[in-house]
Amino acid sequence: MSRDPVTLTLPGTTTRPQSNRLATGWLILALASLVGAGMVVILIILARTPFVHALIPWTGSFRTALVIHVDLSVLVWFLSFAGLLASVTLGERLARWGRIPLGMALLGTGILTFSPFLGEDAPFMNNYVPVLNNSAFFLGIGLFGGGFSLLALLALWETQPASQRGEAGLRFGLRTALWLFFVALAILIWSGFALRGRHPQDETYFELLFWGSGHLLQFTHVQLQMLGWLWLAALAGLPALLSKRMLLLLFALGALPALPGALIPLLHAVESGEYRLAFTDLMIYGGGVASVPLALLLAWSLWRPAEGGVTPRRANPSEEARTALRNSLLLFAVGGIIGAMVQGVNVTIPAHYHGSIGSVTLVYMGLTYHILPGLGFHPPASRWANRQLNLYALGSLLHVIGLAWSGGHNVPRKTAGAAQGLTTLADKIPMGIMGIGGMLAVTGGILFLVLAFRSLRQGRQKL
Repeated sequence: MSRDPVTLTLPGTTTRPQSNRLATGWLILALASLVGAGMVVILIILARTPFVHALIPWTGSFRTALVIHVDLSVLVWFLSFAGLLASVTLGERLARWGRIPLGMALLGTGILTFSPFLGEDAPFMNNYVPVLNNSAFFLGIGLFGGGFSLLALLALWETQPASQRGEAGLRFGLRTALWLFFVALAILIWSGFALRGRHPQDETYFELLFWGSGHLLQFTHVQLQMLGWLWLAALAGLPALLSKRMLLLLFALGALPALPGALIPLLHAVESGEYRLAFTDLMIYGGGVASVPLALLLAWSLWRPAEGGVTPRRANPSEEARTALRNSLLLFAVGGIIGAMVQGVNVTIPAHYHGSIGSVTLVYMGLTYHILPGLGFHPPASRWANRQLNLYALGSLLHVIGLAWSGGHNVPRKTAGAAQGLTTLADKIPMGIMGIGGMLAVTGGILFLVLAFRSLRQGRQKL
């Protein structure tokens, strides 16, 4: 049965110029966040790599660098791309108002990036949103979060209908992701209120502050990852396997397990062990309810042989979309398998979430190669785009495997240099693989930025 392609309609420079400019602004912010994250990630990788870390005199900055890297490469990069997706759904009237939240987010990201030089260097390595306990950091992250929240409200307020049924399904997925963001934000505010008697000067305070909201925010990212998978599948020429009704059901199924999370603060005290365990169980048993079946379905569609041994495709398939989808599904599977192997507090934990983060990042990289020409810019060279996606995926895979292998040697997380306790060759080999993979992934990330910014610098194509 023929179905409409599952895509979002991008705003043209002449048909919806305000929406086009707003989407371009959020794309530039997303790319800029990766530039900032990349500036510090090299320090992090070298500070953990055997033999090399002894040559680095500034490993004391490892914790500060890790805070900025995590917040830019996960929080700002992911939510900025979500802002891009929200922007393309806005009509011209609301897109004009979108300049205010974009300006807030841009200013906040700049302050966040340079906050180590604007106040006390006091890093806290709490989960989800690690912090620098200085005023500039909180001003920056507050402005960015406020800007994204305002944009999300505009996107939820928008009533402009989708141009086709396939787009309606993705718009529903986007709206569920934005609603889940506000559920996470409400839990953050509730947690801050519940902890008002504690002095915010220790890591435990921030761990409790972000624990519930951080877990709920992962559901937002999973919803957007599924949206990106479906969009990439359409761009790759794969047949549309899900009807509009099935798309709505898929995204509803992905969102529903998160809703009990809104009740957890009412049932357990924020400082209790039951509170932490409830959110952990929510993520373990609810996070893959929709994403795992969709990943299996897309993998089957991507690799299944058709009659004559040829996989069925639609007209004009995008090879880089196919590459991004294939590599994202691979890292998603590896990250999930490693997650089931986590025992104790060691580098197996970052191995798990680096697989998940790499999977989402590959989705957004693949979509960027389509969105740039869709917004009117010159398309990056397809051959180099494919090389970049494969290089980033290979590096991420080696990085994850090295960390997971080191987890078997009980190498502690959030440490660098001699503190890792790498005394034997058996300890050093897997962390060496981690370092090599990390540098390959960084190289792939740099190549992605070069291709994307080159496309932006060339300007818009003449009609």
